[in-house]
Amino acid sequence: MRSLLFLLRKEFKQIFRNKALLPLIFVAPIMQLIILPLAADFEVKNINISVVDHDHSSFSQQLISKLTSSGYFRLMDYGSSFKKGLEQIEQDKADIILEIPNNFERNLIKEGEADLFVAANAINGVKAGLGSSYLSRIITNFNEDIRTKWVNKQGESGMSLIDVTTSNWFNPYLIYNKFMVPGILVALVTMVCSYMCSLNIVKEKEMGTIEQINVTPIKKYQFILGKLIPFWIIGMFVFSVGLFIVGRFVYGIVPVGNLLLLYGYLALYLVAVLGLGLLISTVSDTQQQAMSVAFFFIMIFMLMSGLFTSIDSMPTWAQVIAKSIPVTYFIEVVRMIVLKGSGFEDIQQHFLIMVGFAVLLNTLAILNYRKTS
Repeated sequence: MRSLLFLLRKEFKQIFRNKALLPLIFVAPIMQLIILPLAADFEVKNINISVVDHDHSSFSQQLISKLTSSGYFRLMDYGSSFKKGLEQIEQDKADIILEIPNNFERNLIKEGEADLFVAANAINGVKAGLGSSYLSRIITNFNEDIRTKWVNKQGESGMSLIDVTTSNWFNPYLIYNKFMVPGILVALVTMVCSYMCSLNIVKEKEMGTIEQINVTPIKKYQFILGKLIPFWIIGMFVFSVGLFIVGRFVYGIVPVGNLLLLYGYLALYLVAVLGLGLLISTVSDTQQQAMSVAFFFIMIFMLMSGLFTSIDSMPTWAQVIAKSIPVTYFIEVVRMIVLKGSGFEDIQQHFLIMVGFAVLLNTLAILNYRKTS
């Protein structure tokens, strides 16, 4: 135990003496957590629309007013030429064209139906799909309003309407940041711990001090613990600052679940992630190699863990990969505990899976360390 305490003292001194390393560990993750959720917002707004109005009726003006007041669309051009509207798309000044035909109001009143033409720039598939969906929904609401007013004007009561009332649980105002901040926080903690742990051990190889440590009476488990524990503590600290300072005071996120349960899973997750960093360090001889290998895994973690896209929408082979990385489970657990208030019975399977990751990664790292030393 005394040898381990000396090693821990040495590691903390090395970390805090490195003036270039400290901002990367403490400042960069906090700044990223403040900025990234503002950019990682998949709610598409400010869609540029070009309206081609051949009718110029009161109904067409009501529809255009409904579009512009929705908050999703910006009217970039209003005219009566589809060719001009198409030029707006070709020049990237418009994303969607709405063409209102002649006799739009007359057909809607006399015949009970009227056609509209929508053309979307599908280079950006997400924006085109969501923009078309928003536009279709607004047109549907406009149609329902017109029909309701017309029925009331005619004094008819035979038309039945279904009133749908929605209730959004756990995020009632559908604030996207509340969904993204916990996931981004997990990704940042993962990067800090795995990157720094792997680089710290490889640095010993480059300096040649690891050979001196190997010939000392220090046991290998003491050396490994001396390398892992400081970054385990740093991971706890970064997560706490991100959740209780940035999450609370910048984004207004207050955890509704059990904090002891959350930190218990965090402690186990950090063991698994640090085991990955240790494993990377055992197969790398230089810090450049360690950074390249770590970057390979981090990119997979970021894109396939369900942070930005739903795992259920991925192909089968991608879902298998997603279920094979520890970040996937921690992102899900953090969102469940922080936003839903889930208990241990809801995440006990996640605990068992993370125990498996921690045992597997650290065992492989220790075995590989023995082999290369």
